[in-house]
Amino acid sequence: MKEKTYVEDVDRSMYDFRNEDKDAYKVKEGLNPEIVEQISSEKHDPEWMKEFRMKSLEIFNNSTMPDEWGPSIEGLDMDNIVTYVRPNTHMAAKWSEVPEEIKDTFEKLGIPKAERESLAGVGAQYDSELVYHNVKEEVAAQGVIYTDMESALNGEYADMVHKHFMKLVPPTDHKFAALHGAVWSGGSFVYVPKGVSVTIPLQSYFRLNAPGAGQFEHTLIIVDEGAYLHFIEGCSAPKYNVANLHAGCVELFVGKNATLRYSTIENWSKNMYNLNTKRAKVEEGGKIEWVSGSFGSHVSYLYPMSILNGEGASAEFTGITFAGKGQNLDTGTKVVHNAPNTSSYVNTKSISKDGGVSTFRSSVVVNSKAKHSKSAVSCQSLMLDDISRSDTIPAMDIRTKDANIGHEARIGRISDEAVFYLMSRGISEEDARAMIVSGFADEVSKELPLEYAMEMNNLIRLEMKGSIG
Repeated sequence: MKEKTYVEDVDRSMYDFRNEDKDAYKVKEGLNPEIVEQISSEKHDPEWMKEFRMKSLEIFNNSTMPDEWGPSIEGLDMDNIVTYVRPNTHMAAKWSEVPEEIKDTFEKLGIPKAERESLAGVGAQYDSELVYHNVKEEVAAQGVIYTDMESALNGEYADMVHKHFMKLVPPTDHKFAALHGAVWSGGSFVYVPKGVSVTIPLQSYFRLNAPGAGQFEHTLIIVDEGAYLHFIEGCSAPKYNVANLHAGCVELFVGKNATLRYSTIENWSKNMYNLNTKRAKVEEGGKIEWVSGSFGSHVSYLYPMSILNGEGASAEFTGITFAGKGQNLDTGTKVVHNAPNTSSYVNTKSISKDGGVSTFRSSVVVNSKAKHSKSAVSCQSLMLDDISRSDTIPAMDIRTKDANIGHEARIGRISDEAVFYLMSRGISEEDARAMIVSGFADEVSKELPLEYAMEMNNLIRLEMKGSIG
């Protein structure tokens, strides 16, 4: 473990007009210097970013597939993945200015309603570009910066982006980190000033709508000393009969005595390869809280990592994974204790059904300087039939005797007696089983705002009925 504007004079031979929207375009499949240069030009990159992309491409081409990882990704062929798809719109600051066909998609997902009722700001990405971004005036008045990555990269926050961009997840980390560095597009930039508490969550929502495409958004969040932020990430995609790829990157910098809660609800379609990388660095007395719900994708590799760099820093990870038919979800978390008196707590639940495979991996590293540190890992699995599979693979690397480390794992099935009891109260067998599974997931859902807890419970019910693509 290692510590927008449309370009009118583009070469149209670079693009493949197979979108339903003929005014949008997508870069042809595959990956080569010409394509990366065209993306860089389209994004109006500064020179250092263009060089960064080309270097990342070189690393990607010279890297092997990460064979030490879990599920096979043989079905993913980068020669058939479109790396950039621009929707036929520019980013809007008013919901009324978003094109109707795109607005309709996000309205069905409940984004405008959530913004009105429970969010301090929203960013909505459609394929490779943000189509909407807004933050409430009272939050902006606190000095909070919430904008899209391209605006931050080319605006007054350029130096801050340059200082932090892919420092926690360098392109050399693994092949798909290098891919991200070469073709990244979209995403959000957040800066919370010293001592500011953002009491209402911010949210970014990512919708990959094009068949055979990849989405490579970059999220960069800096929470300064003594500040607080809750950031929510939502993801979804329709189902196609071709592979789609998600290889985003999340970098979180948590300052001294600051707290960041990062919540994710992922509902990718089951043709998706979800190879996302998330990492946080936490300074003295700071805290990172991960809340993760993984419900979609054909294959997932998802292991949010917390690097506890300052004395008294802490990390909590609460997650649930639901693997249904045709899904192989390899998820978990990593924690590195680099300083004394640091602590981490991991609590995960996994559910497998209809032959789905759920694997939980954890890695806890306690370095020699991290004396008097504590870590507790708990994972529970629920198998709903005898053709599914659930595995737990913990790894612990403890380099000091002055640490308190523990791990527990449990696996079980739905009790026939509990189902019978609920049915005797007039509840159908299907609803009884769904209620029991929702109860199993309650420790995760109670960590989410009400609207998102309801969404997660609804996803569980849909999975129980086998109606999620």
